[in-house]
Amino acid sequence: MKDYYKTLGVDKSASKDNIKKAFRKLAHEHHPDKNKNNPESAQKFKEASEAYSVLSDDSKRQQYDQFGSAGPGGGGFNGGAGGFNPNDFGGFDFSGFQQGNGGVEFDLGDLFGDLFGGGRGRQARQQRGRDISIDISLSFEESIFGAEKDVIVSKTSSCLTCEGSGAAPGSGMETCKICNGKGKVNETRRSFIGVFNTVKVCENCHGKGQVPKEKCPTCHGHGVVDRQQEISVKIPSGIEDGEMVRLNGMGEAVSAGVPGDMYVRIHVKPHLYLRKEGFNLVTDIKAKLTQAIIGGEQTIKLLAPDGDLILKIPEGANNGDILRIKGKGVPNERGKRGDLLVRINIEMPRKLSKTAKKAIEELRNEGL
Repeated sequence: MKDYYKTLGVDKSASKDNIKKAFRKLAHEHHPDKNKNNPESAQKFKEASEAYSVLSDDSKRQQYDQFGSAGPGGGGFNGGAGGFNPNDFGGFDFSGFQQGNGGVEFDLGDLFGDLFGGGRGRQARQQRGRDISIDISLSFEESIFGAEKDVIVSKTSSCLTCEGSGAAPGSGMETCKICNGKGKVNETRRSFIGVFNTVKVCENCHGKGQVPKEKCPTCHGHGVVDRQQEISVKIPSGIEDGEMVRLNGMGEAVSAGVPGDMYVRIHVKPHLYLRKEGFNLVTDIKAKLTQAIIGGEQTIKLLAPDGDLILKIPEGANNGDILRIKGKGVPNERGKRGDLLVRINIEMPRKLSKTAKKAIEELRNEGL
């Protein structure tokens, strides 16, 4: 007895969806049009089709589980009661089944659409242009506050002469005579189980259903040309080094399709004394011992929009203390800014004058 579950590689408890997925995988792998002159693949395709015709039907599956066949009287791929029929493929569009010319004719629908470029009840997949990528360098300040950069890219773009139509200016379009304006054509292929009718994009009009009455002299009717194009790239504030900015539809154009995307990789030049930590900016300053003891002031040069900052160092500051200046950090998506964090590094003098030593000794005598 044939083990249909083993043929499809599923358990006896498999759902109809799992059975369908298993058959789809085997059908794509062993279909005759992909494995011409390969008897082994043809046999596996035949066995998988037979198994699926039974297990996809609730009634036949129940009878198979009970009697060991598609029905009490047996059955199989060659027909007969409970035998194989293309219309038994539940979940796939095999309407239009008929016997004729010594073979079986039916439309493969969605099952083999990926193999033949389309299918019954399914639109042909629209062509898409190639994605492209470029690199842009930013200053640290531009990465914090955002920027707008104009770049010139050489790529396949829409033709400026015909605005992408492919028709010479003033000539217009006419219905494609190959597909009669449908944008797709039927294609018939013969295999060992019959004749397969499939649908594919019309190569004459590339799926548009119309062709130029007179071809554009610049792009020769293709609607796209290779040219340089200036593109404005908006860089958001707070972007990190190595991040990517995606520009939808700014990749390469394609005739009768949609353009791809452009990816911009950002390279941020490091700052001399500022660094970014989340939405905060961090810097280090050197403070004299006297400033740490009795307090003092230092001028810190911030990024251009903020100018200079006079930082007040409090009395008794310790080495490693961090001072927080609110609102001088990185802008966030709500328009607010993080903080500036200033880390104090106290410089200890290497040599002391007699006066300084005396003063320190007095401090020590006071228990400081």
